Amino acid sequence: MNPRAIDFYFDFSSPYSYVASEWIAALAARHGRTVNWKAVLLGATFQAVELKSPVSYPIKREYSMRDFERSARFEGVPLTMPAPFPIPTQNAARVFWWLHDQDPVRAVGWAHQGLRAYFARGVNLSDATALRALAAESGLEPDVAEAVWNDPIWKQRLKAENEAAIAAGVFGAPFFVVDGEPFWGNDRRPQIERWLEKGAF
Repeated sequence: MNPRAIDFYFDFSSPYSYVASEWIAALAARHGRTVNWKAVLLGATFQAVELKSPVSYPIKREYSMRDFERSARFEGVPLTMPAPFPIPTQNAARVFWWLHDQDPVRAVGWAHQGLRAYFARGVNLSDATALRALAAESGLEPDVAEAVWNDPIWKQRLKAENEAAIAAGVFGAPFFVVDGEPFWGNDRRPQIERWLEKGAF
């Protein structure tokens, strides 16, 4: 593994992951870094640390929904909050890891397709018919994609990746690890940039 790479943990149902996914590659490239994309399930990380999504608390939900849209506007990223939200995204994540083992570049392409489809077009990634259609749009054979997300091998692979993420200290998304230093959240971008420019601070 490239020690100069930035680990980028994301969830297909995370608005902040979506926003961060649109800037992380360019930021890394400016500093001669690459990015290791890692699909995880926030539900698994929340369970591990006995947390809930902010939108599950009425007092936080209204603010969170406002902040999702404000953060996207700030970065110039199109976002229309989808309904339903949030959704389970294990099937999209299993396809990601299947592609990753063949060609990480194609896996990143799938990640972009999935995140943009959900947060810019309202495509429900938890719906099998919608996900099959997205697979076709992405140049994948829908029957093959569906077979992958139903395959116990890829179910176990995603489970293992979630466990590895939790073991690495990941408890939310997006989550970045730069030179062993963890950064949580889309709003950590300035700190990540400073770290890449100057190292530890």
